[in-house]
Amino acid sequence: MGTGKSTVGRLVADQLRFDFLDTDELIEARAANPLRPFSPMKARPPFARMKKIVEELSARRQHRHSTGGGLGANEANLASLKQHALVACLWASPEKIWERVRSQTHRPLLKEADPLAKIRQLLASREPFYKQATRC
Repeated sequence: MGTGKSTVGRLVADQLRFDFLDTDELIEARAANPLRPFSPMKARPPFARMKKIVEELSARRQHRHSTGGGLGANEANLASLKQHALVACLWASPEKIWERVRSQTHRPLLKEADPLAKIRQLLASREPFYKQATRC
C-alpha cells in the first residue's frame, strides 16, 4: 500500500507494451459483495481464491501485475509467482506510505486508531516475504 505498485506497474507495462493487471482490482471485481469500498486489507479473500488468482497469473505472458492485498505475503503464492515471473518489490518507509495514503478515503487502515502503527506492523510481518523478491 502506498509504494506505487499500480502507478509504476502501469508505467512499466506501457514501456514494455505489456498488459497490466492490478490484483486488488481483480479481487474487488470477484468479491462476493461488490459494494465499494472494498479493500483486500480488511476483506481478504480466502487462501483458495488467492491461490486461484496466482495460478491465473502464471498463464499470462507479456504481462505486468501488481499484487496487493497480501497476495505475495504467503509462502506458496510467492513461490508460484517466482516460478513464472520476475518479482520486484517497491519499498517505502512507513512515514512515506502514511504521507501518500493519509488523504485517501478508500483505505480501511485509515480508520485505525493509529494508522501509522498499523502500517509499521504490516510491513514488519510481510518483510520476510518482500525480501524474497527477485529484485528489491
